[in-house]
Amino acid sequence: MGEPAATAAILAAAGVLLVLAGLASPLSNRLGVPVLVVFLALGMAAGSEGLGGIPFDDYELAFRLGTIALVLILFDGGLNTDPTVLRRAALPAGLLATIGVVATAALVALGGLALGLEPVTALIVGAVVSSTDAAATFAVLRSSGVRLRESTAATLEVESGLNDPMAILLTTIATEIALEHAVGAGSVARLLVEQFGVGAVVGVGLGFAARGLLRSVQLPAAGLYPVLTLAIAFLSFGVATLLKGSGFVAVYATGLLLAAGPLPYGAGVRRVHDALAWLSQIMMFTLLGLLVFPSRLLPTLGVGLGLALLLAFVARPLAVAPVLALLRVPRHENAFISWVGLRGAVPIILGAFPAVSGYPRGDEIFHLVFFIVLATSFVPGATVGWVARKLGIADPSPPPPPASLELVSLRDLPGEFVWYHVAPASAVADSYVRDLPMPEGCLVTLVVRGRDVVVPRGSTMFRAGDQVCVFVLPEGRPLLDLLFGGAPEER
Repeated sequence: MGEPAATAAILAAAGVLLVLAGLASPLSNRLGVPVLVVFLALGMAAGSEGLGGIPFDDYELAFRLGTIALVLILFDGGLNTDPTVLRRAALPAGLLATIGVVATAALVALGGLALGLEPVTALIVGAVVSSTDAAATFAVLRSSGVRLRESTAATLEVESGLNDPMAILLTTIATEIALEHAVGAGSVARLLVEQFGVGAVVGVGLGFAARGLLRSVQLPAAGLYPVLTLAIAFLSFGVATLLKGSGFVAVYATGLLLAAGPLPYGAGVRRVHDALAWLSQIMMFTLLGLLVFPSRLLPTLGVGLGLALLLAFVARPLAVAPVLALLRVPRHENAFISWVGLRGAVPIILGAFPAVSGYPRGDEIFHLVFFIVLATSFVPGATVGWVARKLGIADPSPPPPPASLELVSLRDLPGEFVWYHVAPASAVADSYVRDLPMPEGCLVTLVVRGRDVVVPRGSTMFRAGDQVCVFVLPEGRPLLDLLFGGAPEER
């Protein structure tokens, strides 16, 4: 097939896959499984052994594209992490992302040995499946209508952002051992320092530099700001990696630093990066599904199922529960976090690394890891919402309002829109708008009552259950928080 027909065929196939992936997302909600399972299944169906018959077995290309996708996903994760959430969850999440990951990898490796895997293969598989994916967990919770308490959600979110570099480091070390390269304690320690130290320094340094740049530069169009932040993400990963540090640590840290300060056109920038992260997930999982040959999954069925059950019922709880117990995390939260360590993008991408590095059993490892991730998406994936309700860690506060207002500007403005929930015991309940002692410069702009949107007037009465949007200046926040009976629901 000549040009432009060949390019047109590729674009048409990509368009069909993206449309199907987008339309299939509601299916995952009804089934109660992470959306990644749907994307992977779609890729498998389109592959050489599926209905689509698309031939694809290029591990190196899949690994490169997967790395780019991970950069976009991690940067978006950092950009959307609340700094207060990060500070609150830094200690437990940091310990789980280091001690917890190493313990999980070791326990899975021992399980692999017991199930008959070669020692180096068991070591690689343990390292590859040691990191978690908060996006998969939260997707399942949303589909089941459950919201977690802030402390639990924060620990899961920050842990997943921090544990990927450790899993990557362990996979690199295990693959080097498998290829019979000398790996001593000194070289492992040096790798740890280089990966985390250089990655953190580059990420934080570029994050501060990027904040200053974005504040000082005046771009002619709002659409150029997401382009600039995208360039910063790629630069952070590239510089850190070239300096032998972890590019993933760097890009996540850069996103965190940008989130910690005012960001010009912040709502628009975050929306663009959220779309890029979703596109990356769809592309990555569909591509990895294409890379899988269902006929090669069958030989891994016994070992894969055994390791998936071991990971869910033994390795994750034993690696997590003691750490959280030492930090005096409540038992119900400890039990939930120990149960919901869902696997996602990183293990499957890392599963391709041994094949890219030339390890003879790389293809077997990739298909084994693929099966483990798929199995753990159902157990414990399908039970996450039920377990959250049973343990009583679902957030009882009302859900975010169905409507929203945003203050979008290319420069810093002093005010913001804040949402409040009117509780029955709130001071404003059954009061009129005109009777509120509103701080100067603050204004009630919108009231959402059930499915109705009410334009507030002086004669509008606040009722219990209302969601109220208020334009607030910084000096007026304390009084408004007091009047509405607490912190805002959503900004």
